[in-house]
Amino acid sequence: MPADGYFLFTLVLKMAVAAGFVIAATVIAERAGAFIGSLIVTLPISTGPAYVFIALDHDAAFVARAALTSVYNNVPTAFYTAIFVVMAQRFGPWLSVATGLLVWAIATYLFSQMAWTLTPAILANVVAVTAFFVLVRAYREAPMPRLPLRWFDLLLRALIVSVLIAAVVTLSFTIGPEKTGLLASFPATFTATMLILHRRVGGKATAAVMAHSLVGLLGFGLCMAVLYLAAVPVGAPLALGLALLFSVTWNAATLLLRRAGVPL
Repeated sequence: MPADGYFLFTLVLKMAVAAGFVIAATVIAERAGAFIGSLIVTLPISTGPAYVFIALDHDAAFVARAALTSVYNNVPTAFYTAIFVVMAQRFGPWLSVATGLLVWAIATYLFSQMAWTLTPAILANVVAVTAFFVLVRAYREAPMPRLPLRWFDLLLRALIVSVLIAAVVTLSFTIGPEKTGLLASFPATFTATMLILHRRVGGKATAAVMAHSLVGLLGFGLCMAVLYLAAVPVGAPLALGLALLFSVTWNAATLLLRRAGVPL
């Protein structure tokens, strides 16, 4: 197969695999209720496949540098989440998402102008998530109606994530690890969930899912920190497995603590 044809084939395959993960996860989230749904959407179901493909194309040092960027760029996603939760109480999906994305873009730009190391990046995550957790607590309880799935909703989910994967795979060779990390950490799953659930179940129910997601979002930031720390010493494949294990363990622990009565 010619080189261009092989690249196109593998790109389409990568897009399809990532889209499949996100479709499955968001369908489960919609069926499971706000709290369980929030744990599912904060797993690395779009960023994870993106990093797998980054690791296939680049060395461990590249993966580590990209992962550090994803750690601090998790903070703008917390801003995005909080803005959406508040906006969705009164406004439709497109305005709520567009406002949140605008705040995410501004915060991402400002954060990218700073020289980050791991400890300040983690502290920024803890401070932002804690502050927004308190801010949106009042919006965490809302009924989640069950509606039949529609093919258009599944297609939209697949399209959003496929575009992200295509951008990461094709641009990572030219934009460097830092910008690749920014791109890989774009909140594609959050955006797809916000747009689709808001249209289907309303703003307050969708806001409840996203308000619950902040604890899981902190776990995602720490999962990227694990990837950063482990990529070079143990290699990218094992580091990716450790990061995924951390994310799953964090969300499982959050679920157990919630069932034990801890107000998470």
